[in-house]
Amino acid sequence: MDQRIVEFIAGLRAAGVRVSIAESQDAFHAASFMGVQNRNDFRHSLRTTLVKEAHDQPIFDNMFPLYFGTDSPPMLNLSDDLSPEEQQMLQQALRDLLQQMGLQGDQQQGQQTQEGQRGHRRQRQDQQLSSQQLKNLMELLQSLLQGQNLDQETLDRLGQQAGLDQARNNYEQRWVQSKMMRELGMQILEQLMQQLPGQLQQQGMSQDRIDQLMEDMEANKEALAEQIARFVGRSIAEQRAEEDQRNRQTQQPDDLMHRPFDRLSEEDANRLKQEVRRLVAQLRSRAALRRKRAKSGTLDAKRTIRTNLRYGGVPLELKFKYRHLKPKLVLVCDLSTSMRNTVSFLLRMIYELQDQVSSAHSFGFVSDLGNITEDFAQHPPDQAVEIVLARPDLQPGYYSTDLGNSLNTLMRDFAGSIDNRTTVVFVGDGRNNYRDPRLDLMDQIKRRGKRIIWLNPEHPQQWASGDSDMLDYFPFAAAVHRVSNMAELAQAVDKLLTAH
Repeated sequence: MDQRIVEFIAGLRAAGVRVSIAESQDAFHAASFMGVQNRNDFRHSLRTTLVKEAHDQPIFDNMFPLYFGTDSPPMLNLSDDLSPEEQQMLQQALRDLLQQMGLQGDQQQGQQTQEGQRGHRRQRQDQQLSSQQLKNLMELLQSLLQGQNLDQETLDRLGQQAGLDQARNNYEQRWVQSKMMRELGMQILEQLMQQLPGQLQQQGMSQDRIDQLMEDMEANKEALAEQIARFVGRSIAEQRAEEDQRNRQTQQPDDLMHRPFDRLSEEDANRLKQEVRRLVAQLRSRAALRRKRAKSGTLDAKRTIRTNLRYGGVPLELKFKYRHLKPKLVLVCDLSTSMRNTVSFLLRMIYELQDQVSSAHSFGFVSDLGNITEDFAQHPPDQAVEIVLARPDLQPGYYSTDLGNSLNTLMRDFAGSIDNRTTVVFVGDGRNNYRDPRLDLMDQIKRRGKRIIWLNPEHPQQWASGDSDMLDYFPFAAAVHRVSNMAELAQAVDKLLTAH
């Protein structure tokens, strides 16, 4: 148990909770005094000693069950309540349904071959998953009917197939968990459970027994899903803690510039906000220096004649005029929970550098697009960012991000803001919750504007995972920059102001 507490404290620190050595010692003393038999007392003893700030309590509450389990009731062995005759009915019904669903799966795969390019990529994934699910379904059914948790080997195998080793952030838990459940065959199990009552009726089982059996199966299915969720959440927390430890060994403790946005505490974020003006001053100086060093230009006849009057009109000194067009920007910013820190710092920098930009139209989106240009026109950047993040129409929701729908609104209502001088900058992770990414509209934006730049905090290895459409959007972008921390974001903004 001591080692588990050590791992839990490391996970809290990696998630942004400040825990000192003295507080860690207090946690061990409290756990030793209170014991671990009473789960509620044990939980309160750790929270009292490890959590100092109110905003850290949700982090603690989310992570505690990942390391110490839940108090959910154990799974039920469904065979215990069935007579031998009823067990035989159940086995025959399952065999019949599996045979029927196997044939339906082949038909569905044949129909999927008619899909387009994007569909082909996902079709290949779906076919592989369907094969894995049908192969693993008997193992899943055995666990479900006998009330057995998945063993560690099975969880590790499913996690490897789902790309769990690449996940470091809490928001990635959802799609890793979903993919593991598809690998296991949970979607096929749900279809099977919908048809099972009718099949059991045909076998002659009583309705009361069918109702009780389906209720127990549903409870066991939820318990297996909860086990997978805990496994994924704890794995991500442990991987994040290991990475945080490596970063502490290679970086200075106060190196906020290289600390990922999604691991900033509220105090860290406030310190970084104070750094924005210093970064803006550096970027502005670089832009001025580049203009001073520019070598190209066109002959300025008027200045040349005026300068050479002292030589009797002989053009001994040539004067050139340099035309540096400032970039014209359209910003399309994902304001879902995972992107808010990245977007807030980007908007602050862009609008502090307003003198380096010809014009900027800004839009935020979650489920739909909202015009935030006027918010920045009427208020200072810091205040405008807070106003935008508080707008009711731009609040994140559960599975609500929809870039495809937002692109439709952009081209329907604001297409006039994009012309052949416009650089369209997308700030987001390219995740659509499996909705239509509207690649046709992205193609229209590419043709209408000068270029598309994409700022994405995720590593390219994650672009093909879960609900990410980034690989589909990638061909439309002139450049994609990773912006997982302030150093990367500042470099991306510098490049944005340079290449125009």
